[in-house]
Amino acid sequence: MSDLKDTLFRKKKNAWFVSDKGEIFGFADSYKKFLRICKTERETVKFVNEYFLKNKKDREFILINKNKNLALVKLSEGSGMKIVASHIDTPRLDLKQNPLFEDSGLGLFHTHYYGGIKKYQWLNIPISLHGFLIKSGGEVVEIKIGDDISDPVFVIPDLLPHLSKKVIDEKVVKDAFDANKLNLICGSLPFSDEEKDQIKLNVLNYLQETYGIIEEDFISAEIQIVPAFEPRDVGFDRSLIGAYGQDDRICAYTSFMAFFDTTVSDKTQVVLMVDKEEIGSEGNTSAQSNFIFEIAVEILKRKGIEPSFANILAFFKESECLSADVSAAVNPMYKDVHEVDNAAYINNGVVITKFTGHGGKYSANDANTEFVAKIRDLFNKNNVVWQVAELGKVDEGGGGTIAKYISKHNIETLDCGPALISMHSPFEISSKADLYETYKAYKAFLG
Repeated sequence: MSDLKDTLFRKKKNAWFVSDKGEIFGFADSYKKFLRICKTERETVKFVNEYFLKNKKDREFILINKNKNLALVKLSEGSGMKIVASHIDTPRLDLKQNPLFEDSGLGLFHTHYYGGIKKYQWLNIPISLHGFLIKSGGEVVEIKIGDDISDPVFVIPDLLPHLSKKVIDEKVVKDAFDANKLNLICGSLPFSDEEKDQIKLNVLNYLQETYGIIEEDFISAEIQIVPAFEPRDVGFDRSLIGAYGQDDRICAYTSFMAFFDTTVSDKTQVVLMVDKEEIGSEGNTSAQSNFIFEIAVEILKRKGIEPSFANILAFFKESECLSADVSAAVNPMYKDVHEVDNAAYINNGVVITKFTGHGGKYSANDANTEFVAKIRDLFNKNNVVWQVAELGKVDEGGGGTIAKYISKHNIETLDCGPALISMHSPFEISSKADLYETYKAYKAFLG
């Protein structure tokens, strides 16, 4: 009976017993350095571009779109592309365009949340500001304050339990935390002893002296509010990583590392990183933009092929894509929201998700079984530890990725990425072993 089970049952593997532990820990250390530097889309694009310029080889080039998304390309002689596509935006808060005001003896910033957050998770944690601002006249100013131990941090104040009974405690969570009250403390020292707006004036005076900024410059600014946490090892055994922004920079990092560790393949290799996934992939730096056509046009030109619409469509038809995004690992405190036979588990390797969406697979990419079979065989051949999962129970869970926007171009597309605990929180948790298996998966696919 046991022999029959061994033959017929699919065997789950623990990734820690497949790959070398030294390689796993070494790869994780480099990943943490990446997370420490790259907390916004622009910072990620800058980091990847600088890495590319230092490490590029023959037949490789980079395309950057508005400093918010990019494509790494390695040309081949064959037709079509092998694409690993991730997103580099992440849930956060943004400063509003008229952010600064004064109330109750405090200088405060108005914010607007971006993507799917739990608002209460952002209260009373140390916050840093990462900004990109263009002053009148065109001068560019970059702001990064709160990450260094010598920097001040910022905070959204919570209400003490002694006074929160009626205001917060007796309400359901979605009503208890008002998005219009996610205001950031940025100062309290008055500029002078005059009565009005002296704290606001002092904040503006600091910004003017430090960065040359006046209040109107906020109109042309992108200033993101992100946790001031450092990436940290989690657990006595240091087997896990806790950090902000792992959805989806864990896939961005593993994919571009895989790109540099592969040689020329039968199809042109593309590592695509896009913006705006967390808000529906709208806009000119998202997966729905025309950037994928620009990539195809540039590849065809460099291959000496006329980039006509018909040739682009034919090129897409010969292409394949792993939509590189994270899945939800089972949280042992909330197992009941998962269907356990089709859920992802920490340390069980990279996750294949055949279909996404919600309910009756609405708004889903549902990968063709021929492509799923090809990826399954590829991973088995290359000793990649993998698992399959949906995002929660039917009619209870669900979610979307950029897969449906890639596959609409007649590109075979399958969701594939590691599982996280506490996804979309300011401190997401990943497995170092799963991180490494994800790198191996993308390397096998691109190779």
